[in-house]
Amino acid sequence: MAIALVAAVLDGTRSIAAAAWTTKALGQYWFDLAPASLNTAQAAIQRHVNPYLWDPVIFWFLEQPVWLVAGPLGFLLLWLGERRRRRIRFPG
Repeated sequence: MAIALVAAVLDGTRSIAAAAWTTKALGQYWFDLAPASLNTAQAAIQRHVNPYLWDPVIFWFLEQPVWLVAGPLGFLLLWLGERRRRRIRFPG
């Protein structure tokens, strides 16, 4: 959730500065931080999993803004964590 919030603020700041709607894609952040790992992930998925998984599926996620991918993922993880915490009962 924090990553989505920070990315939304950064995109908002860039949009205000440019006076136009601008976003930075998840793939661009990944490439800026660790280009070798992006290339390795692509090669590994295409060779060892399925080449069609990279191009239509993962590539679509990499083209989306970070907040659009990280926000729902964060909500899902928070929801799953809350469900698990409710199930744990401590004796006493």
